[in-house]
Amino acid sequence: MAMKNTPAGTIRYWAAARAAAGAAEEPYTAWTLAEALDAARERHTARPEFARVLLRCSFLVDGTPVGTRDHKTIQLAEGGTVEVLPPFAGG
Repeated sequence: MAMKNTPAGTIRYWAAARAAAGAAEEPYTAWTLAEALDAARERHTARPEFARVLLRCSFLVDGTPVGTRDHKTIQLAEGGTVEVLPPFAGG
């Protein structure tokens, strides 16, 4: 049985997440949201605030809120988008 290629897409950072990452977006190659975020943390080890900001963030995967679901259960799609949303003032 042939193995499918690992999905690749884009992680977009907003507000404090963008500042902590030092970038507005970056690519992911991962099967799940947990894998994509783990890889992002590894890429940004020189920016310790990044990991702290991620703890407070909400996530959208292809426009769907993740909410309290386990990130290991959130499958990522080829060409997909993960939006990283820190808490915003007033909402």
